[in-house]
Amino acid sequence: MSRETQTLDQKSLRLIQGTRSDYQTLANDCVCFANAAGGCLRIGIEDGQALPPPEQRIAPDLLDKLRKRIGELTVNVHVAPEVVRAANGGEYIALTVARSVGVASTSDGRYFMRMGDTCQPVRGDDVLHLLNDRPNLPWEAMVSQQVPVAAADAAKVQALVDALRTSDRVKISVKDKSDAELLAHYGLSDGDVLTHLGVLMVGTDRDRARLGTAPAIAAIKFDELGQKVNKWLWDDYTLSPVDLVDAVWSEIPDFHESYELPDGLHRQKLPAYDKRVVRELLVNALVHRPYTQRGDIFVNLHPDRLEVVNPGRFPLGVTPQTILHASRRRNDRMATLFHDLRLMEKEGSGFDLMYDVQLSHGRSVPVPKEGVDSVSVTIGRRVQRPEVVKLMMEADARYQLRQRERITLGLLAVAPEGLTARELAARLELGSTDELRPIWLDRLLDMGLVASTGRTQAVRYFVSPDLLKGKGLDEKTTLRRLEPHRLRALIVEDLARYAGSSSADVHRRTAPELALRTVRRALEDLVEQEQVRFEGDRRWRRYWLGPKGQLP
Repeated sequence: MSRETQTLDQKSLRLIQGTRSDYQTLANDCVCFANAAGGCLRIGIEDGQALPPPEQRIAPDLLDKLRKRIGELTVNVHVAPEVVRAANGGEYIALTVARSVGVASTSDGRYFMRMGDTCQPVRGDDVLHLLNDRPNLPWEAMVSQQVPVAAADAAKVQALVDALRTSDRVKISVKDKSDAELLAHYGLSDGDVLTHLGVLMVGTDRDRARLGTAPAIAAIKFDELGQKVNKWLWDDYTLSPVDLVDAVWSEIPDFHESYELPDGLHRQKLPAYDKRVVRELLVNALVHRPYTQRGDIFVNLHPDRLEVVNPGRFPLGVTPQTILHASRRRNDRMATLFHDLRLMEKEGSGFDLMYDVQLSHGRSVPVPKEGVDSVSVTIGRRVQRPEVVKLMMEADARYQLRQRERITLGLLAVAPEGLTARELAARLELGSTDELRPIWLDRLLDMGLVASTGRTQAVRYFVSPDLLKGKGLDEKTTLRRLEPHRLRALIVEDLARYAGSSSADVHRRTAPELALRTVRRALEDLVEQEQVRFEGDRRWRRYWLGPKGQLP
């Protein structure tokens, strides 16, 4: 299995030694890391290996040559190589690449970006996207308005420093700083003036409005016909981004509605929208938007869903298909401040939280979309399967499931027919089915919460039938969610009546709702079990009952 990640790559020592050295490829990889989140290149460890060869030694002059060549072949890339001795005695080079402040490129004008565990070239319009995302001086740190620290809103300053000093996410050494030192530590001030971030957080409404891109929020409620029936506005710049999150949550009455679900003799209350999910959506909209672009944040309330629309596109390297795992910070200082104030989850875990809560409440997962100049995330309000709520609560209370295990169990619980390994990996946005077992599935299988059937690529996972009984989830089987052993029984019965049939004929008579390849796979299983035999090849192949073939 590959040991490479978003911030770690491994390269052979042959890349920088001998007559076939290729410093240009190494330079491209350094640009990739510099334009993403930084990272480390382990030179001297082969792909798929954890250690270098035991006898491997690094020449003393190689570090200087490496540093010099990378400097010649790249622009705005800073590296720090060092020799590391591994546990087996072998040596390798750990080449640390810092995240660039501006945009990194090769000396011949090419751009690259680290996306997942691969290095991708950046071309065309994406180059402009990268330039907008990575200015030489971050928008947060700019001081163009020259607002004195003394002109900040004293009440907002006091509220902010009090919240930081009471947060369990802030180190003691930081809490001991003075108010002025705290503002500087979080990038709210630069000397005697407030940065743009400082104006947003503790500035006056007049100074905040002068920024031009300070966030304004419009919440609009629609009826079943799509007509506007209510509207709330926060566009006077009196509230900081921190205050906006609380204001939107508390002032929209729809967020405080709830359902009552039957639970035996009692009734269980379920919020129409979970507070954690709504706040995470709002925080993401405020923290990850490009503050170099104008535009309001829209909170659209429909009878069956909530949609949050934010100006700007996803950061380069993040797509709707990779958002569950990809992590890109557009506004570093603001993200750190919101995290330390306990307003957002740690980096890269916000969508995990929303998946977890939505599935635990029997609702659909968040749906992100990217438009030409905006991003939207939609969450469902209606409970698709109320029975799933009780199942998830009981399973979590009994086994203390981890977050990723709850997500997996929730996805399988709302899919009555279960999911194939490929389908589950796709819904979890994993690169391959090999990534399912270590974290997402192993404990669920060991505890008996999830069962499986089939082999290799045909394996299908589903919630254990014992759990489904009594929860109203053991629905009548239909052809669309036909289990493999039942499909095989239908095929045996069909061939007993119509010997010498083709796979297409068997498919048409037994399960036309299923894909032809599923029926062919079942036929292959029956041939292997000697319940079915065949004659001919390819399009001329015909099937009969085999020596062990018998009706169910």
